[in-house]
Amino acid sequence: MIMGLVRFFATAMVIATAAVGLLAGGPVYAQDKTLNLYSSRHYQADEALYGNFTKLGGARINRIEGSEDPLIERIRNEGANSPADVLITTDAGRLWRAEQLGLFVPVDSKVLESRLPSHMRAPGNLWFGFSARARVIVYNKDMVRPAEVQNYEDLADPRLRGKVCTRSGSHVYNLSLISVLIEHWGEKKAEAWARGVVANFARAPRGGDTDQIRAAAAGECPVVLTNSYYYVRLMKSDKPEDRKTIEKTGLIWPNQKSFGTHLNVSGAGVLKHAPHRQTAIRFLEYLASDSAQAYFADGNNEWPVAKGVALKNPQLAALGTFKADTLNIGVLGRHQALAQRIFDRAGYQ
Repeated sequence: MIMGLVRFFATAMVIATAAVGLLAGGPVYAQDKTLNLYSSRHYQADEALYGNFTKLGGARINRIEGSEDPLIERIRNEGANSPADVLITTDAGRLWRAEQLGLFVPVDSKVLESRLPSHMRAPGNLWFGFSARARVIVYNKDMVRPAEVQNYEDLADPRLRGKVCTRSGSHVYNLSLISVLIEHWGEKKAEAWARGVVANFARAPRGGDTDQIRAAAAGECPVVLTNSYYYVRLMKSDKPEDRKTIEKTGLIWPNQKSFGTHLNVSGAGVLKHAPHRQTAIRFLEYLASDSAQAYFADGNNEWPVAKGVALKNPQLAALGTFKADTLNIGVLGRHQALAQRIFDRAGYQ
């Protein structure tokens, strides 16, 4: 009898607590120590990054991994029943797509506002950039003079006819680059640039960024576009062929006398139906912390973006300082549909 009454009152208290949470408009599971993270990052260093959040008392992370677009589509299809708290992915263009689908909620955080530069916070604080990778030019030292490839514009110069290679024009890295060029130059000049690059191709676009760097070293493609962290990976490698690749190539920070080198990001946002919203916000704040920023830099060779973070990755530091473009990361997605149409018209496969 007594045990029955104990169980009755315990159940009543659970129901009452849930009801108060609902009436207050707050999450019922506010005290839950779980975070459901949908991630398209597949980097080994992220194990330590997420583990450190749990170690610091943040939450136990349930990670659901997948490719970028299928993950975004999954969240959209799950709707109000989605268990996802945070989406973290590479490239601002993909985060912008998630924003356009209405998947994110604004985040009000003094920590993020103080730690992250304004251009690393999307309009409305719907999502944030937490690490940066630069879109750089790599060239074969024996076949090209550095003075010939100082700017993105140079990739379309007839002097480089038959010397340029990139990955596919439909890849989001290149779409984000030309989106920035549209913003700086306007549609007409950006399309002329795309046509000039296509005219300079040594071969049709194929492979990933590391493939482009190796093609430059081999002399197949004396000038290539790549994201910086792929180059640093090869710098860190102990493989003789990778060391030879670095010895035979040089890296250029484009447009240092104009708007600066284009930066893309790995970023994240809190999802609209997040069941653990406060924990999700704390996770984003953690990603802006010194310790998390160090994981991005040391583990995956990406630049930390939070203010005042010291760079300790020697290979990344060896590349030197550069002027970075400070366009807001939201711009990288805004022109992506137009960017694809321009590439299609230019024959940039």
